[in-house]
Amino acid sequence: MTAPVTPLPMLPQTPLPEDPPDVPLAVDLDGTLVRTDTLHENLLVLFKRAPWLLFLAPLWVLKGKAFFKAEVARRAALDAASLPYHEEFLTYLHEEKARGRRLVLATAADRRIAEAVAAHLGLFSDVVASEATVNLSGERKLAKLKELLGTFDYAGNDAVDLPLWRECRRIVVVHAPAGVLKQAQGLGRDVHRVFERPATRLRTWVKALRVHQWAKNALVFVPLLAAHKGTEPDKLIQALLAFTAFSLCASSVYVLNDLLDLDSDRRHPTKKQRPFAACTLSVSTGVMLAPVLLLAGAAVCLLLPPAFSALLGTYYVLTLAYSLRLKQVVMLDVLVLAGLYTVRIFGGALAVDVPTSSWLMMFSMFLFLSLALVKRLSEVRRLRQSNETSAHGRGYLAQDYEQLASLGAASGQVSVLVLALYITSDEVTALYGHPERLWLICPVMLYWVGRVWLLAHRGLVNEDPLVFALRDRVSYAVGLVCALVLWAAT
Repeated sequence: MTAPVTPLPMLPQTPLPEDPPDVPLAVDLDGTLVRTDTLHENLLVLFKRAPWLLFLAPLWVLKGKAFFKAEVARRAALDAASLPYHEEFLTYLHEEKARGRRLVLATAADRRIAEAVAAHLGLFSDVVASEATVNLSGERKLAKLKELLGTFDYAGNDAVDLPLWRECRRIVVVHAPAGVLKQAQGLGRDVHRVFERPATRLRTWVKALRVHQWAKNALVFVPLLAAHKGTEPDKLIQALLAFTAFSLCASSVYVLNDLLDLDSDRRHPTKKQRPFAACTLSVSTGVMLAPVLLLAGAAVCLLLPPAFSALLGTYYVLTLAYSLRLKQVVMLDVLVLAGLYTVRIFGGALAVDVPTSSWLMMFSMFLFLSLALVKRLSEVRRLRQSNETSAHGRGYLAQDYEQLASLGAASGQVSVLVLALYITSDEVTALYGHPERLWLICPVMLYWVGRVWLLAHRGLVNEDPLVFALRDRVSYAVGLVCALVLWAAT
């Protein structure tokens, strides 16, 4: 008989290795936990609140980088709640915290900022940060973490983190450039997690430059067309150069405005998606981009009359003043916006050397004041819907809705009245063979203005009425009818 086979005893299964909760994870702040550099953002806040203090910056730097960071942070504290956090990485940190892991915030940023972030998130048991005399970066940060933790894992994003990755147990890479990731993988350490850095698309740059807003600069062609000289090649080229100069200058302003409005834009339901607010483009990129665009616009001005260059410089100063302060002043902000539209028309007249009509200036001022008030009305309407009383960084209250509506609608109607008075003036008979046909434009404009305000009351107009008009088929039809009337009256 064959002896029965005795089954082998079952060996216990070894569980898959996990990070022991007793090995702390040290987390960098700038570029890792948040998608920005807090020092750069602090400098922008300081520039917006008290630009004269930046003249003291060289003196602060002479006393060391840590002292410089401390002085900037003391005068321009960031709101930790509004910072753009890496959401996927933040979810990972919550999971590690739930496993009982010790998390340490280790940053070269000033301690004021680090402690504010730690208090807001409630994830970190310790904070290691720069003090007024010690800039905790690179080797200094490594020595501090060794002293505090002994063995640790480290999450970072930049080349300055390489010394820490070289000495830590496991590496966590968060949104690092490809070159830095390759260096981290070549250190011979365990690259435990990699949070990929999204590629910057062309669409992001177009959005940052606000290319769609260049349509406003088409106003420089209005004096040329109003003078019936649109077929003269030399003047048309001058108008195109003026359009280019205004577009480059305007994009510079938009970039600068977005940099100065980071905090309020991040609180806004739609503006928080802007490239600099969402950090799909870095703050440092914007700081370099704004002057480059301005210099490019100034270079184009060399091909235009000096008077145009002076006007464009005035436009830039006015828009800068608007970004820094004037947009916070009730009613003055919309008057400035309307004036900036009118400046474009005046600039077109200077570029092509044709006289400007006072009627045209009055018409544009009232019409664009009406459109500026549409923009403010939509913002106030959003306040009402969200049960807020005031807009961050603005001077308007939710209770201003009715007054803004009445002022804006009245301004739009006055613009059509000015157009009607222009049609009866002597200037029209000198330019048009059938001036009586121009009267058809008045009811068309009354219809368009009234429709815009009716839709604004219904909440169907974008905060920027230009964006609304560019997407609105009726607005294109109104423009076509007006063009046909002008052609028939010539």
